[in-house]
Amino acid sequence: MILEEKYTLWNGVEIPKLGLGTWFISDTDVAQAVKDAAEIGYRHIDTAQAYENERGVGEGVRACGVKREDMFVTTKLAAEIKSYKEAVASIDNSLKTLGLDYIDLMIIHSPKPWMKFHKDDPFFEGNREAWRALEEAYQAGKLRAIGLSNFEKADLDNILASCTVKPMVNQILAHISNTPKELIQYTQDKGILVEAYSPVAHGELMKNQDVINIAEKYGVTVPQLGIRYVLQLDLLPLPKTANPAHMKNNADVDFVISDDDMDFLNDMEQIEDYGDASMFPVYGGKLE
Repeated sequence: MILEEKYTLWNGVEIPKLGLGTWFISDTDVAQAVKDAAEIGYRHIDTAQAYENERGVGEGVRACGVKREDMFVTTKLAAEIKSYKEAVASIDNSLKTLGLDYIDLMIIHSPKPWMKFHKDDPFFEGNREAWRALEEAYQAGKLRAIGLSNFEKADLDNILASCTVKPMVNQILAHISNTPKELIQYTQDKGILVEAYSPVAHGELMKNQDVINIAEKYGVTVPQLGIRYVLQLDLLPLPKTANPAHMKNNADVDFVISDDDMDFLNDMEQIEDYGDASMFPVYGGKLE
């Protein structure tokens, strides 16, 4: 069962192979979502400072009835934080807001502030400063693992050239029809685990007839196919839902996609329209 399987990060920390994403789940609703997920068997919860629901996630983790050491909690340093001093304060604030003694994984949410995501400035120095703060918190035992999100090759190289602790993960947009193969391969070759957010393309895969046909061939739902697809690429999927029925469905992925079907899905024409999420930079939009 996928909920019992784990990847091992390069530092030896084990991370459950399937996580629960919490983007767009409100702070008031997320505690119940965490408790429902834990009851189903989820042990990996993914939040972020930008989601404004860390307090509720922490409440859910503390109240879910599962021992703290058996839960894996990820949060993200806000994309706008590009100085050492701000990052130090922000890490401590997440610990306080979550109400936890340590965070299992903390990652830089984006190499660039969201409002400047499509600008030329790579913020290399700011990312090195933020990374130094994460390294120190890691060395101090506040964080069990540290990583990145939305980092392209040049952004990764910037950190790798100066770090004393190598990133353990890079969390990126990856799903059927949008699989950045070169970035994934490059990241994995560096011994860094790739996590895949929006494995169902923010719901847009549900509208693709080719994907629907393949899902029907295996007797599974489109979300199950999308999640299984990224697992077979050795990625860690982070489907987001507050619905317990969907949580169960997303975890029921005990089937294997054939090599031919994997190749077809890997080479599919990319989905360009992400519906109501299209405004967000990671889906191609420009926040102004």
